[in-house]
Amino acid sequence: MKNRGQAPSRAVGGRSSGPQGTRLFAAEDLRQYAGEAGAGSSGRASVREPVLEGSSAGLAGRRFVLRTGRQTIGRRDDNDIVVNDPSVSASHAWIINQQGHYVIMNTLSTNGTFVNDRRIHETTLQHGDRIRLGQAELVFLTREHGAPAPARLRRILVGLLVLAALGAVAWWLLA
Repeated sequence: MKNRGQAPSRAVGGRSSGPQGTRLFAAEDLRQYAGEAGAGSSGRASVREPVLEGSSAGLAGRRFVLRTGRQTIGRRDDNDIVVNDPSVSASHAWIINQQGHYVIMNTLSTNGTFVNDRRIHETTLQHGDRIRLGQAELVFLTREHGAPAPARLRRILVGLLVLAALGAVAWWLLA
């Protein structure tokens, strides 16, 4: 069969090209490129780049940077976040970034998904939430341990303290 009007497929740098010059990559090449693309991450927790930090045996100290879109969590190697624990299902849960809010969703796992010791099907995560997948435990972080609360929260707290002080002075004056 002839290639009617199409350029012949040829190897470019060890990779073959499709009829319109589309590069074809092996799965291993894609994993390598994905790893290099993710290498720009510092691994530090932030609101824009939250992390899951392992807290149980076998996971302690390991960090998984969350990105936009949906990430799968499970024991199988093809998950975005691989948790090699026998109590974790092959495909245990999803974490989805929905307009800046991270939602964890159980995907019919055998041992369930728990957030702050409460079994969930789906819930929005907050800084410091403790996640348990089977016996594996992780913590959702949007800032580093010991980091001060965001400035907006501090302003609200200061405003509440000022209002409480003014209320106390008014009560003292009226008494």
